[in-house]
Amino acid sequence: MIRVMLVDDQEMVREGFAALLGAQPDVDVVGTAGDGAAALATHAGLAAAGRAPDVVLMDVRMPVLDGLEATRALLSGDPPHPRVLVLTTFDLDDYVYDALRAGASGFLLKHAPAAELLHAVRVVAAGDALLAPAVTRRLIADFVAARPAAAPAPRPEVLAALTEREAEVLALVARGLSNTEIAAHLVLAEQTVKTHVSRVFTKLGLRDRAQAVVLAYETGLVSPGS
Repeated sequence: MIRVMLVDDQEMVREGFAALLGAQPDVDVVGTAGDGAAALATHAGLAAAGRAPDVVLMDVRMPVLDGLEATRALLSGDPPHPRVLVLTTFDLDDYVYDALRAGASGFLLKHAPAAELLHAVRVVAAGDALLAPAVTRRLIADFVAARPAAAPAPRPEVLAALTEREAEVLALVARGLSNTEIAAHLVLAEQTVKTHVSRVFTKLGLRDRAQAVVLAYETGLVSPGS
């Protein structure tokens, strides 16, 4: 059973998502909140009761505490840490990119079809992280191009820990390719690609593919339009 918490300042959005998700046999909506501060309190209460959510759908712009700060607090606090899907209207505001840097696992468009919402929750809950790689890659590329000084770049020696092949795999991940596509591109077995990806994540301390994309852009390994 996938435990989900919904965070959005619009009650109708929360109720709509809760009804849709709650009707699924493999999803349990364990809590809702109308702002980031309430989300932290709700999450703490759920964790104490042994019902911590696996996935949090997090709105970006909310009163009291916005989705960025709430995401950062959730993922830097005491475990268990949920996977966070940022709810966005596709307007590329600053919060979206910064939420990925804070550790969010990807984006979910508020007007996405119901089937996409359900798929997103299941994919992220399974640990596959980055949702709709091509969409997320385009969002990040556009944002970095428009705001190159958005954040300080990591130290150059971070990527020095990677082998040449691992850096190549990381670049392809950042371009939005799946493991299957990377395997075909490099003429490798898919299991070999999975091993490379795992080693990249371990060496760089990355949670998932979303963070890998961000790091690749911020270090200049890949650039917008490449």
